[in-house]
Amino acid sequence: MEKLLKALYVKLYKKHAPTIHNLYRLAELCKIELPEGYADWLDTITSFNINARYDDYKREFYNLCTQQYTESWINRIRELREWIKTML
Repeated sequence: MEKLLKALYVKLYKKHAPTIHNLYRLAELCKIELPEGYADWLDTITSFNINARYDDYKREFYNLCTQQYTESWINRIRELREWIKTML
């Protein structure tokens, strides 16, 4: 997601994307009009990266990631990816 949003930023502004990892902020900088719910999805996906980096969060995140939860987020991420790719 981050790479796609940064690629869109580069396409739009013809300069390097900012060195941030917040997906919602990157979408804001690209001035994308987000469909309902996508902003929340981007915030949650950003939190996945934080949760995966720190041991205490990892444990909590691991317990959250049931098969159903994981499949649900994989589908959302696929949907977001395809949507962003249409802008590239």
